[in-house]
Amino acid sequence: MAEKNVKYEMAVFAAGCFWHIEEVFSKLKGVVKTRVGYTGGTTKNPTYEQVSSGKTGHTEAIEITFNPKGITYKELLEVFWKVHNPTTLNRQGPDIGTNYRSAIFYADKKQKETAIQSKEEYEKGVTKPIVTEIKQLDTFYPAEEYHQRYFEKHRKFSCNI
Repeated sequence: MAEKNVKYEMAVFAAGCFWHIEEVFSKLKGVVKTRVGYTGGTTKNPTYEQVSSGKTGHTEAIEITFNPKGITYKELLEVFWKVHNPTTLNRQGPDIGTNYRSAIFYADKKQKETAIQSKEEYEKGVTKPIVTEIKQLDTFYPAEEYHQRYFEKHRKFSCNI
């Protein structure tokens, strides 16, 4: 339920299979809604098949609408680091390709600074280098409807991560 006089914010992350990360982020207190889609590439209005080819430059991502009074951007980043392996280049588990890369797409200077600081803090606790990209968000293209809330629609399936 939307609260009056609350300005919602957006966060966009890529961390492998978007079904998996949507499942995690959609359950967090303070998250108002999630949408999976594609970003980071050059093809306009890409399809899943195009993104999966690795030729668009896009990655599977999640757009998170959140209430900053219920969860902060920094707290979302803390979850981001925990739900995938940010030390594997263009890969998460069995999913391989640039469309499964680790990335944070910031919307403004404050998000950029918070993302960089969060990455630096996380790096202190790992032995391998972090390969997560931190890039300005350009256009987020929602994925096809059958990808939205996939695990809610198909309870018998789960991710390999």
